[in-house]
Amino acid sequence: MTHPWFRGETPRVLAHRGFVPADAEGVVENTLAAVAGAHAAGATYVESDCHLTRDGVVVLFHDADLSRVTGDPRRVDELTVRELEQIMSTRGGLLTFAQALSSFPTLRFNLDVKAAGAADAVGSGVARDADRVLVASFSDGRRRAALAAARDRGGVPAASAGTGTIVRMLLAHALGSSKLVARTLRDVDALQVPERQGPLRIVTRRFVEAAHRAGVEVHVWTVNDPAAMARLLDLGVDGLVTDRADLALSVVASRR
Repeated sequence: MTHPWFRGETPRVLAHRGFVPADAEGVVENTLAAVAGAHAAGATYVESDCHLTRDGVVVLFHDADLSRVTGDPRRVDELTVRELEQIMSTRGGLLTFAQALSSFPTLRFNLDVKAAGAADAVGSGVARDADRVLVASFSDGRRRAALAAARDRGGVPAASAGTGTIVRMLLAHALGSSKLVARTLRDVDALQVPERQGPLRIVTRRFVEAAHRAGVEVHVWTVNDPAAMARLLDLGVDGLVTDRADLALSVVASRR
């Protein structure tokens, strides 16, 4: 059966770290204002990232430290949630994982577990809202740990493949073995990949068709150019992860 996260039409637009319009002032990614911006733009899906604070609260934050977003070199796990709230108060507002789920009940979240210490907390927190959460991580171990914690509490989120699973799928695909591809992808619902990795082109029509035969969607990141969006949609991809949710929604709407 299809996980509830995937109900509705494809292709899907995943607002990458929310949506910050070009004319927005004092707003950064992964904040309350950025997620509200994605919602206002018409996005159904928001991609975000999870770290754990010093006092054990899961927050939406991409980097391990604050230097790129705030100029503060401290790590997220060195700060309490109250300290982070103060720092982010002039940048769009800190958003905890729990606040994201409760404040935006109609949104579906694609949550990337960035820190090993956050996996159990993410899984525990997602259990009650598992029907609208997809758990992701570059690390298959972190993904599986978060899913196990959710299942222990009666929730079954959707999941996308980590780097190791993607590499094994590509090898199976190169060997032309549909059975091996399906076996490799048996515990995931989506492949979330860049169009290219250096000189290697990952997303081709054959790659997408192989994933579809295994019952898995393909979402491509991070796509901000309308021409690239159209090209990927022509290949049959199921989702676009983008900083420009407004443009992507327009491209998708023009093709329906």
